[in-house]
Amino acid sequence: QVQLVESGGGLVQAGGSLRLSCAASGRTFSSYAVGWFRQAPGKEREFVAAISRSSDLTTYADSVKGRFTISRDNAKNTVWLQMNSLKPEDTAVYYCAAKSTTWLGRTTGYYDRWGQGTQVTVSS
Repeated sequence: QVQLVESGGGLVQAGGSLRLSCAASGRTFSSYAVGWFRQAPGKEREFVAAISRSSDLTTYADSVKGRFTISRDNAKNTVWLQMNSLKPEDTAVYYCAAKSTTWLGRTTGYYDRWGQGTQVTVSS
């Protein structure tokens, strides 16, 4: 089974960019679909983006579409979330999640492997 570690979070001004990384252990990472989720204080964890195991399918939340891009390199066991034109409402802890499956999911219950999260703070 894979273990996931997120990195790349930090403090950025509105309009800025960050790239989050999700590094996975294990030799079967290429069989996992991966999603990014985020959780702001006092709110439920919400879907951000997901990518299929072969990168042929991606899906995004409406709130980030056109600003965020998810990508992966299975040779590096890594998934990235490029975040541009950041807004204060993007402030949250960002989590990556994985599931050994062909299909994409947009709900927290779909994924069975989770990282510990990385904090993203966007100042106005």
